[in-house]
Amino acid sequence: MAKEELPGVLILDIGGTQGVLENLAALLKKHFHLVTMKQFLENKEEMRKKIQSVFVFECRPTIDRELLESLPNLKVIGNSGVGVDHLDLKMISSFGVKVTNTPHAVADPTADIGMALMLASARRLVEGNVLNFSGSSYSFGIFHFYYDSDDLSKSIFGM
Repeated sequence: MAKEELPGVLILDIGGTQGVLENLAALLKKHFHLVTMKQFLENKEEMRKKIQSVFVFECRPTIDRELLESLPNLKVIGNSGVGVDHLDLKMISSFGVKVTNTPHAVADPTADIGMALMLASARRLVEGNVLNFSGSSYSFGIFHFYYDSDDLSKSIFGM
């Protein structure tokens, strides 16, 4: 039995400053035949019918009317980010193409950063760090740090 040909997915590039990360490209290769934008533009007539999906990584490639018109078998645009504000959903849907995204992909890291920022602000960590590394002659003149290793009552542990 002959191996079924994988559907084509259009990506901007692999690696570099604007391309899909190489480990992500390896994952995509398990399910798709990867077609870079350069390969597509060099051989548009042959590639246009094979491409059924576009993988948008960091808002690239740009999805415009010209691209959608050149891909008659396009079924889905997979967006690697949380939001889809950079995509014209009305125009895309007018071509019968679906759009996907990853809405919860960065929920935990965002919560972690939010907690870290609140704690840093509440405990004045930036100011403390400046005092810690600027030497004893530097002072803000607005607060005083007490370092008492026996008294941990004002510390936050295990939050």
